[in-house]
Amino acid sequence: MEIVILCGGLGTRLAEETQIKPKPMVEVGGRPMLWHIMKIYESYGHSDFTLALGYKADVIKDYFINYHAHMSDLKIDLKSGNIKFSNPTSEAWNISLINTGINSMTGGRLLRLKDKLKETFMLTYGDGVCDVNLKKLLEFHRSHGKIATVTAVIPSARFGGMHIDNQRVLNFKEKPQSGSGWINGGFFIFEPAIFDYLEDDNTVLEQSPMENLVNDGELMAFQHNGYWQCMDTIRDRDSLQEIWESGDIPWVKEK
Repeated sequence: MEIVILCGGLGTRLAEETQIKPKPMVEVGGRPMLWHIMKIYESYGHSDFTLALGYKADVIKDYFINYHAHMSDLKIDLKSGNIKFSNPTSEAWNISLINTGINSMTGGRLLRLKDKLKETFMLTYGDGVCDVNLKKLLEFHRSHGKIATVTAVIPSARFGGMHIDNQRVLNFKEKPQSGSGWINGGFFIFEPAIFDYLEDDNTVLEQSPMENLVNDGELMAFQHNGYWQCMDTIRDRDSLQEIWESGDIPWVKEK
């Protein structure tokens, strides 16, 4: 199953970091946030990723082009140009890195991937980690037969909310001035019919597409009571770093 990760935003509230790198490349524990997210999916057997790039796309491309070199010990024969990796990394990821426009909105980025996504796929943002059980999430999605599943979480009150009744989403509002309870935690699953709800590069996934899915009864919520944290601010980054250093890391699945 293809895993889509939205990696193209500006990350303005992390300007201290994002002046030189895209938000998914901000590091926690010496690894980009993007790496942590991909490891979550890998722990459930997923290895096919599509990264929807935009702002500073070359930083992400360069990271993966040189991934093994950065992560391994090297022996280089300068005369022949041969390079040997003495401890190659274990990731067996297949990664498509696709430029989806500098100014595209979230729905616009997804729309640009339409020709690639012909079957059920997962999607998340490049700035949040979670200990959601992806196997149970997929089972839930397949059980209800709707177009879309969103992972609903309960964070601090600075986010918007969803009204949920019997796992069906009745109202979807992204980050209003007030609100509490269940919110959009990312970690979506979509059927290809989602593309019928996307118009152009200016489409914001979390606005009219979600609202129209709600109106059509096609958006269901997988209610997750466990750990979830996004990285919107420097404070969030520092909090995630403290958790990583503690060694008790909730988004890392124990083998």
